[in-house]
Amino acid sequence: MSGQASTAAPPERTDTTTRAPSGGSDGRDRARRRPPPRLVEVVSVAQLAPWLVSVRLAGPNLSGFEAPAPTSHIKIFLPAAGEDAPPLPELVGGGPAWPEGATPPVVRTYTPRRYDQSAGTLEVQFVLHGAGPASDWAEQAKVGDRIGVAGPGGRFSLDPADGRWWIAGDESAIPAIGTLLDALPASARAEVHLEVGDDRDEVPLSSRAETTVVWHHRRQPDAWGDDLYSAASGATVAKGTRVWVACEAMAVRRIRKHLLVDRQFPAGALVTRGYWRLGAAGHPDHDYGDD
Repeated sequence: MSGQASTAAPPERTDTTTRAPSGGSDGRDRARRRPPPRLVEVVSVAQLAPWLVSVRLAGPNLSGFEAPAPTSHIKIFLPAAGEDAPPLPELVGGGPAWPEGATPPVVRTYTPRRYDQSAGTLEVQFVLHGAGPASDWAEQAKVGDRIGVAGPGGRFSLDPADGRWWIAGDESAIPAIGTLLDALPASARAEVHLEVGDDRDEVPLSSRAETTVVWHHRRQPDAWGDDLYSAASGATVAKGTRVWVACEAMAVRRIRKHLLVDRQFPAGALVTRGYWRLGAAGHPDHDYGDD
């Protein structure tokens, strides 16, 4: 199993701490309602592309897991070297309470690719990009391994009345784009642009919607987002189209600025996400590219 794609794959979406919700009693109420992290077990592992591994998780703790909305996120709690399973906190008052003597584990943010309620399984797709806690774990993952899962969360909402979509992303966004395409109704139309290393990095995507998928093979290994920017610059985006873009943080800002300033695209119809940042090991998972 290779740990690298044909070009360097994007770093993980990262979050090294478990954050308590902010703000007085409202934050405490949300913490009480939010279920604590769940310990789950790997039941299958499949390599989808040189850079992408699908891991299915299951276990009695998934009972009652909320079906995730498209492009939502979960937190993955990873075991340290030599651990059978990561320690998990209870949610007490306004934040996490860890078992006595426990060292909080490394936490990473991922899109839940698919939740099968009838089978009781949750699929998470991991980008293999070389050295990194989650990438290293996924490259060696096997049936019976245990990790923690918290969530899902996210503020994106899908209106079935939105009939036209322009969607773009790099490798890090492909699982999220897959969830969005799964959720679109048959009446919708979607134009999708995906930037990857080469044709070995392409994966099947399907939707009930009328969908056109264009794969862009990165011209230079470190030219993150250049092809997506070119696609956005040349796009014919009809009035009423919703745009969703997620990729490297600085690239997403270039694209967002072009759409809002140069193209005068309405901000209310635009969703952007900086899933990772070149050279940064701890990029936050709430980067909307709107600064």
